[in-house]
Amino acid sequence: MWSPSLPQATPADMFAKAFRVKSNTAIKGSDRRKLRADVTAVFPTLGTDQVSELVPGKEELNIVKLYAHRGDAVTVYVSGGNPILFELEKNLYPTVYTLWSYPDLLPTFTTWPLVLEKLVGGADLMLPGLVVPPAGLPQVQKGDLCAIALVGNRAPVAIGVAAMSTAEMLTSGLKGRGFSVLHTYQDHLWRSGDKSSPPSIAPLALDPPDLSEEKGSVQADSTVQGDMRRLTLEGEEQEEGEVQQRCGEKSLSEATEDPSVGGLNPDPTDSKTLQEQMDELLQRCFLRALKYRVKKADLPLLTSTLLGSHMFSCCPEGRQLDIKKSSYKKLSKFLQHMQQEQIIQVQELSKGVESVVAVDWKHPRKGSILEGSEVRTIVINYAKKNDLVDADNKNLVKLDPILCDCILEKGEQHTVMKLPWDSLLNRCLEKLQPAYQVTFPGQEPIVKKGKICPIDITLAQRASNKKVTVVRNLEAYGLDPCSVATILQQRCQASTTVTPAPGTKDILQVQIQGNQIHHLGRLLLEEYRLPRKHIQGLEKAPKPGKKK
Repeated sequence: MWSPSLPQATPADMFAKAFRVKSNTAIKGSDRRKLRADVTAVFPTLGTDQVSELVPGKEELNIVKLYAHRGDAVTVYVSGGNPILFELEKNLYPTVYTLWSYPDLLPTFTTWPLVLEKLVGGADLMLPGLVVPPAGLPQVQKGDLCAIALVGNRAPVAIGVAAMSTAEMLTSGLKGRGFSVLHTYQDHLWRSGDKSSPPSIAPLALDPPDLSEEKGSVQADSTVQGDMRRLTLEGEEQEEGEVQQRCGEKSLSEATEDPSVGGLNPDPTDSKTLQEQMDELLQRCFLRALKYRVKKADLPLLTSTLLGSHMFSCCPEGRQLDIKKSSYKKLSKFLQHMQQEQIIQVQELSKGVESVVAVDWKHPRKGSILEGSEVRTIVINYAKKNDLVDADNKNLVKLDPILCDCILEKGEQHTVMKLPWDSLLNRCLEKLQPAYQVTFPGQEPIVKKGKICPIDITLAQRASNKKVTVVRNLEAYGLDPCSVATILQQRCQASTTVTPAPGTKDILQVQIQGNQIHHLGRLLLEEYRLPRKHIQGLEKAPKPGKKK
């Protein structure tokens, strides 16, 4: 019977196409007992009661013998009308129906919703499609059986066999084939059951995201920090949610990521070479790992652990860290450079094995993310330190060569000698790149350039003259459209679909039959606690007494 590691080659999803049933018979008592013993041996994490639930003692349990479309002989165990287990070449596997009841049965890897369609079509899961969570990838060996889930929902949608160990995945820079997929949600094995959808199971590291803002505090446990352009010298009350800008120097303990750094999808407008972009991405992931993940108690820390468990998981969404494409080529060479910069100390504590033994947590670095209030403080301190405040009029600031280069247009270089405080501060902000930050409980802040787009709710009229509710931009707030659709389908008792938003590549939209804005508003405002100002279209909810 199957062991946790499968050294033999395993075919891709054999249920991607229709199969042929050879026989369907009720299980014998002796076979039921043997199956229960096999399940106990194969899945030791299941308790006795759970094994009894999975393989019931008296309820109907059938053995279905079938031939897959490529001729593989497969035995399927069916309980309550759903396939719960299948056996191939004396190896026992759970189906997605079983994994929805026991989501922690297998180590689970995460991918994007758009990848599911490829998996259902019979494709294997490639490593670039993986999403690395803050806690890092699960530790598996080559041949281990694994579950695959989608972003935002821990309910598995596929099972597969690891094509390499976790360490090899990380060393490869997450390139190549990651998993041979055996069975998926929506394939023909799933269709032989009741065809139910995956339940909504919150990820372990993220409960429903709390995006409520605390007035006067941009460091709340869970915030969406939006745009702010107005700053004054005397510290007038600022708008809720401040823009964060890249500027000046901050200590290492305050440094964070720059999402404009190139990687998997380099910015075509960036004048830097791909190698220079990768150098910057490498440094950003390194600094983020030191800020968010590595603690003093972790030292000494193996350099391989620093890269595999910390730096890779700090790579911004949509980017791929590949040391071989940087100018350093090797991790050891990069860390030597960081040691020369006096950020870390690296020692060979055992022969051939290097470890980080010390970190200078207060080391100054450039290119950090700053809040609008911090920009204001930096400019004021700079002006005072360099005696730039006009002696005759305290509301004016004299412009030295550095300020002239930073904020003046070419035609103003020789004509503008002084500026009022408001004008100076506004010009500084305008020259910097706006960004926003989203923070979820227990996770590192996500910082992205530009302004955050609100969740957009609209009503559309279909050809049948029926109304549908359409919602977009859920992903920007850490919400999985598929999970939201499942919740709304249950609460509204209405059909839902998830499709690519028109005119976009990576954004999904949820459509719900009827005017369901009232239900949608309650979900977003009361359960996910999103600030109302980040949702547009709530006013289109049906008025009391009107039909949807």
